[in-house]
Amino acid sequence: MFFYRDIGIDLGTANTLVHVKGRGIVINEPSVVAVDQQNGRVLAVGESAKKMIGRTPGNITALRPVKDGVIADFEYTQAMLRYFLKKATRHKGPFSRTRVVICVPSGVTAVEERAVKEAAKSAGADIAQLIEEPMAASIGAGLEVNEPTGNMIVDIGGGTTEVAIISLGGIVTSRSIRVAGNEMDNVIINHVKKTYNLIIGERTAEEIKIQIGCAYLDEDIKNASLDVRGRDTITGLPRTVNITAKDIYQALAEPVGSIIEAIKTCLEKSPPELAADIMSRGIMMAGGGSMLHGFQELVIRETGIMAILAEEALSAVVIGTGKVLENIHVLSKRK
Repeated sequence: MFFYRDIGIDLGTANTLVHVKGRGIVINEPSVVAVDQQNGRVLAVGESAKKMIGRTPGNITALRPVKDGVIADFEYTQAMLRYFLKKATRHKGPFSRTRVVICVPSGVTAVEERAVKEAAKSAGADIAQLIEEPMAASIGAGLEVNEPTGNMIVDIGGGTTEVAIISLGGIVTSRSIRVAGNEMDNVIINHVKKTYNLIIGERTAEEIKIQIGCAYLDEDIKNASLDVRGRDTITGLPRTVNITAKDIYQALAEPVGSIIEAIKTCLEKSPPELAADIMSRGIMMAGGGSMLHGFQELVIRETGIMAILAEEALSAVVIGTGKVLENIHVLSKRK
């Protein structure tokens, strides 16, 4: 007789969160692996590996094995999952088996789904099941997904933005685009280089986004600015420039516009009855990208529908997988 240890994993492009049944969220670390290029050996995973980004010698590379919500490097994704599973199941007994539920974007192919399952099993999971990210995010945000009413979720992660309308425990219509938090960081890096002749790294771009990034320029942020350090493209020497929120707002207009377009497309495809439900219940927003200043206000202005930020926006997806673990038999029937 086996005892099952149930684990929910939000395998994100930016961060991986792990939820163990009965213990809650036990891991929240960056999806980064540091690799020695000379022999392919994994030197560090997670937080310790992220600290190496942009600071490594020539033979060490800090890379993200998950890109746009799907596996880009199978071997290193496997190594990363093995590290996280080992960390989460330190006291695994001889009669216990590990059952894992992993979130995947709603737009993944069958090949990509199989790759996620195989990576989890190769990393030590005995059983691997999948759940769509928008469904997990909806459950984690507290939406009544099994009711015969329309619920709309916008989950802006690191690699993908998932927009879905859910009713009666299923996704009625969805849109998955590979524009999210990481794309915003890249846009900021390119804008700062082009406008100020300053080269900055991923971590600095993310800091700029958090501090003065905005989707809608309101009174609270329009006069904000930030001193940014980087390397001058002309002299090659370190330099500091002052960047304004208005500047970053203009830089982020394109990725933010793509997300708004995805929301509108999903609403256009919605059955009339569910559209009426969404008008009265509002749009639920989750994921780190949804916390960008002014995003809720922009969604309200562009759609005319109330937008609500989930209470635990950053961890809504993994909280949802945790709740699914309580009723694992329901997922087994669906998959």
